[in-house]
Amino acid sequence: MPPRIKSEQDREKLRASILDAARTLFAERGIDAVSMREIAKKINYSATTLYHHFADKEALLQAVCDEDFLKLANGMHQVMLLPDLVARIQALGKGYAMFALQHPNHYRLMFMTPRAPCNPDITRIQQGNTEQDAYAQLKLVVRDAFEAGLFRPELSDSELIAQTIWAGIHGVCSLQIALGQEGWIQWVDIEARLQLMQSAMLQGILRHPATANNI
Repeated sequence: MPPRIKSEQDREKLRASILDAARTLFAERGIDAVSMREIAKKINYSATTLYHHFADKEALLQAVCDEDFLKLANGMHQVMLLPDLVARIQALGKGYAMFALQHPNHYRLMFMTPRAPCNPDITRIQQGNTEQDAYAQLKLVVRDAFEAGLFRPELSDSELIAQTIWAGIHGVCSLQIALGQEGWIQWVDIEARLQLMQSAMLQGILRHPATANNI
């Protein structure tokens, strides 16, 4: 029998448990395959209890995504204060990768699980707000570097540059999360893979590649 909810702290703990259970099941089995009843069963509560916290599965999924995207963006706030733009790009990539590898279930659901687009009516995140949106953070620093003339002159689209940098980091992280335990692949150390990918990327897009540092 589940424990009784006695205080606001208890409510917050239960809400966190619901989010954790939903995140795990969504990432493992896909969003469409998971019901509110199964999420409730995983934490030994009734589905009715879940509906006291979330109107439906869409609201629950949005709450999970909001929490995880905010966690990612919040972890980058100090990085965004770095004065050197190239070092900031490198540090954003490293911070993003650390989040992915330390929170693989979060990352699977955020970036590796098919889902409907974010619902602007119920999300807590203001897309484009650099306090809440990690992609907005990346776009901002890349745009600043672009306007400072740091990229090769033939690269004329700062958003394309930002999305390419993102794709490079994502590729290394998603392979590690999906296949990192496969014995038939003789994986090189993940830090070495990340560093080489980021170095190769910056060598290819910077006007003066020597400005990139190994961090």
